[in-house]
Amino acid sequence: MEKRDQVIIKTSIIGIIGNIILVSFKAIIGFIAGSISVIMDALNNLTDALSSVITIVGTKLSNKKPNKKHPYGYGRIEYITSSLIAALILFAGGTAIYESINSIIDHFKNDTLPDFQIYSLIIISAAIIVKIALGIFFRIQGKKADSENLIASGMDALYDAILSLSTLVGAILAYFAKIYVEGYLGIIIGLFIIKSGIEVFKESLSSMIGNRFDKEIVSNIKSDVNKIDGVLGAYDLILNSYGHNKNIGSIHISVDASLTANEIQKIERKISELLYTKYNTIMTVGVYAENNDLESKEIKKELNSILAKYKNVLQLHGFYLDKKEMVCNFDLVISFDEENPDDVISEIKAKISEKYKEYKFVIVFDQDFSLS
Repeated sequence: MEKRDQVIIKTSIIGIIGNIILVSFKAIIGFIAGSISVIMDALNNLTDALSSVITIVGTKLSNKKPNKKHPYGYGRIEYITSSLIAALILFAGGTAIYESINSIIDHFKNDTLPDFQIYSLIIISAAIIVKIALGIFFRIQGKKADSENLIASGMDALYDAILSLSTLVGAILAYFAKIYVEGYLGIIIGLFIIKSGIEVFKESLSSMIGNRFDKEIVSNIKSDVNKIDGVLGAYDLILNSYGHNKNIGSIHISVDASLTANEIQKIERKISELLYTKYNTIMTVGVYAENNDLESKEIKKELNSILAKYKNVLQLHGFYLDKKEMVCNFDLVISFDEENPDDVISEIKAKISEKYKEYKFVIVFDQDFSLS
């Protein structure tokens, strides 16, 4: 199977060649006909070619090996290049609106009208078909390679096809009916392009901040870990992305309190190997000891009855009763919908402490990183 970076680079090179050809033809037509909309359309295709160059550079840099300065690698560079592509899209949209307004002003001042020929209309029509094909091709390859940059470029190409279509409409009206509309169409399409740029930028910014991982991946990881012999439960799964399919994370497992350190290490090694080979994730494993004597079960049952009244408490885990130290530890996962999680924990602690005064209750507040 073709490697991801090869798919991205080959697709981007095709995009560069296609867009340079479109720029050449449109720029010539625009200057000959004196059409600002065609010239702006050519400029927009030029930004697409630059986007493909940025994508290639970003792909190459993201594959650099980790080093002392950047031990997690360079995978996140793809998020930065996606933001640069968004900036180019916004620039193209803003330029289209600016030049369209100037064209409208010039039309009213000097009664100017573009001078198109039939061959110009044919070339613009062909350019629309080429741009649609490039847009669809980029999106298909982007999904195949799981590349935000290619998907963003594909979206931009499809918007460009709409822009070229408006240019064609303006050219047809100017040629056959001597009606000026291209400036107005340019403003409308410029706004659509800006909208596209904002969406691409929001997506790349969200990735840089840190998105919640896909529910299916989270569910599959927990399911696989729970299948390992000796694991009684998998909790607190945290995943951090450092580029495409490059993750570092942590997970807690509960095991029987009677297991030896040697037995626990064997379980931990199996989990680490599983996560690395199947999910390309470097995983740190924490351990909860689980006791199941009658008193522990009684306190846990009472605790669950208390928690049932709190809709934003998503999970109880890591329960351990230390009778020697007279301490009971457990973790609570609380939803992000809860505005005052500390208050909720204090209430729960007060209620369970009232019931079992002889024990000290230590509650750890866990963020909802992957449950909901």
